[in-house]
Amino acid sequence: MHFSRQLLPAMAFITIVAGSASAQQGDGGEPKKTDCPTALPAGAECFAGQDTQGAYYWIAKPKNWNGTLVVHAHGGPRAAKPQADDPVEDLTRFAVTVQEGYAWAGSNYRRQGYGVRMAAEDTDSVRRIAIQQLGKPKHVLLHGQSWGGNVAAKTAELYALDWQGRKNYDGVVLTSGLLAGGSRGYDFRADLRAVYQYYCKNHPRADEVQYPVWQGLPKGVTMKRDELEKRVNECTGLALAPNERTAQQSRNLKNILAVTKVPEKTLVAHLSWATGLFSDIVWRRMDGRNPFDNSKVKYAGSDDDTALNSGVERFDADPEARRAMAYDADLTGQIVLPTITLHAVNDPTVFVDHEAIYRQTVATAGNSDLLVQNFSDEAEHSKLSTPQYAALFNAMLTWIGQGKKPTNQSVAALCEEKRKTYNEECRLLPDYEPRLPAE
Repeated sequence: MHFSRQLLPAMAFITIVAGSASAQQGDGGEPKKTDCPTALPAGAECFAGQDTQGAYYWIAKPKNWNGTLVVHAHGGPRAAKPQADDPVEDLTRFAVTVQEGYAWAGSNYRRQGYGVRMAAEDTDSVRRIAIQQLGKPKHVLLHGQSWGGNVAAKTAELYALDWQGRKNYDGVVLTSGLLAGGSRGYDFRADLRAVYQYYCKNHPRADEVQYPVWQGLPKGVTMKRDELEKRVNECTGLALAPNERTAQQSRNLKNILAVTKVPEKTLVAHLSWATGLFSDIVWRRMDGRNPFDNSKVKYAGSDDDTALNSGVERFDADPEARRAMAYDADLTGQIVLPTITLHAVNDPTVFVDHEAIYRQTVATAGNSDLLVQNFSDEAEHSKLSTPQYAALFNAMLTWIGQGKKPTNQSVAALCEEKRKTYNEECRLLPDYEPRLPAE
């Protein structure tokens, strides 16, 4: 880290892919049997429906169900209006759960856009629906991926126990999770917008309506991704081979990447989230108030830090908006369930720093005995090596069933066993430990 901001990437929008079958909604929110995606094993049964809040969901049960239900929280938040088949993308991506004998249930949440507590409520809703459909399981595991890691962790804090103190869930698995929470996970994209605008001056352009970059866009305005890509390419030559860029483009790109630590391959993606997602947060969730702050950030790593810090746009967070973000999405570390995480060390979307922050949060709450974090040497985000997921869930069942907390080494050994089934590499790093970001 080269400046005082904690440079933490935020949630990843996940491209919505149509499923292999169309979900059929049952009357009154009742699930209706439908064709399973082709990625699932033969003999699996699938059900789809819409809950009373309007969230679409899918449920899958393998022929050889082992009695454990996995409740899935998807990444995002998604920008498009929810559709009936949206959960099929995640069911397909994590088909390993059904292949391993687990039942699976996932919600698309009741609406698009930001809202961790909303998504947590919808995630717990699909748990209840799945149990009504499948019968009482032996165990219920909660799985969150990407932004869904934040959602699942919040779900575990809010709904782990029922009103009588009985467990609704038995364990939590968080993969590539955005675990820094609302007040620490998004500022880096505000930094990116400010730094990008200092060098490029085209988002907004001089002849367009001027607005503070923390807004994402002016109220009611939208921007297609290809337009944003056009602007990035004008300024940085990102789409060109390095030897085809002008000297100014090369300088701009080098400075933006060096200061923000955003990977080149995800620069447009992060700017897109700092555009559309910020607009959603500010105008739809915060009533136009600003939850972002760069007033005291000392930017470093450019070829002229003095000029950058003098000329970059500055903004102060509105305290009420900051509190609202924290209330909705921050994690307390007050966990009561065994929790296992997996994160790629070179994740280009949600940096591995999130794991260090979550480790500290849980430790501060006195619950480190309930947390096992695992890391791989991959540079991916949405989908890591398949046997690693199989190992995580297997380790969790052993932890729950035998009371034996897994180690990084034991998870790695399980992965090697699962590799024989899935013929993919195990890339776990049992000795790796992420550092907290620089203050």
